[in-house]
Amino acid sequence: MDSRRRPKVIVGISGGVDSAVAALLLKDAGYAVEGLHMTNWDSEDDFCPAAQDYQDARSVSAELGIVLHWVSFAREYREKVFLDFLAELQRGRTPNPDIACNREIKFGDCLRYAQRLGADFVATGHYAQLRVHDGESRLYKGRDRKKDQSYFLASVHKAAFANVLFPLGALDKPEVRRIANDRGLPNHGRKDSTGICFIGERPFQSFLQGFLPPTPGNIVTPEGEQLGQHTGLMYYTLGQRQGLNIGGQRDHGDEPWYVAAKDLQRNQLVVVQGRDHPLLWNDSLKSAAVHWLRPPASDRFECAAKTRYRQEEVPCNVRLLPDGEALVLFRQPVWAITPGQQVVFYAGAECLGSATIEAAGNLAGAPAVSHVNHRAASAQITAFGYNRAP
Repeated sequence: MDSRRRPKVIVGISGGVDSAVAALLLKDAGYAVEGLHMTNWDSEDDFCPAAQDYQDARSVSAELGIVLHWVSFAREYREKVFLDFLAELQRGRTPNPDIACNREIKFGDCLRYAQRLGADFVATGHYAQLRVHDGESRLYKGRDRKKDQSYFLASVHKAAFANVLFPLGALDKPEVRRIANDRGLPNHGRKDSTGICFIGERPFQSFLQGFLPPTPGNIVTPEGEQLGQHTGLMYYTLGQRQGLNIGGQRDHGDEPWYVAAKDLQRNQLVVVQGRDHPLLWNDSLKSAAVHWLRPPASDRFECAAKTRYRQEEVPCNVRLLPDGEALVLFRQPVWAITPGQQVVFYAGAECLGSATIEAAGNLAGAPAVSHVNHRAASAQITAFGYNRAP
């Protein structure tokens, strides 16, 4: 690379090993690299150690010999991500704030901030790949399928990717740790972060109770049998097994219980026994308007999709409605499709786009349970004229 005119890359340095190696690789490639540490949550405790993250980012930057900038987007995060997160929970849905954070903050406000600092490109430690076709950057899965993060990037505005680099996209996680260790990076052995970005590893329910007070109600079977009490529908998600506190029910055997539905009108949490219960499986969904990274050529097409991060894509037929919403019919049942979560569409390794799930149904025959929303969702999907043909 011509050292007289090196492109300037600002790398998001979180303090973790992935972003550190991303910066290292770009520096080795000859870019003019600077770091940017971003803070999105303004309360410090043992579960969200922002101060420690910043110190780790400083240590890594010093080892690499690069300038480290720092910026707080706590206000923007609350306004653009967190308030919507709370509103969705109150509606009985399960939003994914990490997806919104990528769209609004990391590849929105933070990207623009880095450009004001003179960046030609912004880079992160995401496990994903960008490839240019006909002058446009397209999003692909990372080579390490276990770490692939294209699911979390599918709602980013397409134009942002023109100025983004993902140096780890062609690497496996063990290789990233080996590079960090071989080059003596101080955080080479740091544990991967888990949990929602602002909650960290703290107990989810106790955190939310500071913003959404408990609204207790009954836990019931689909037939209406009361098994216990929940503390508030917003604290639970479909498919949840832990934290129900209804084990050891007489006359119900030993199989675990799972959340199958939320009845907001009655403030009831509907649970079923066994992971294979039919109320936990759906073959269709209706989504909000799709955010396309590469729009389809027709309003009816085949692709693959997944409705959870830790899930393999399932082949499906998609029909687009005039307002951009999608009706999706899977070729095999999918477990615990959850309103508020994202359905992400793929063509092979390429990520085509994503949409918020509005309703899930069973066109092959919904269980006949009056106060569970599967029948209503199936009827809604059928009413839009969806059929099993491609």
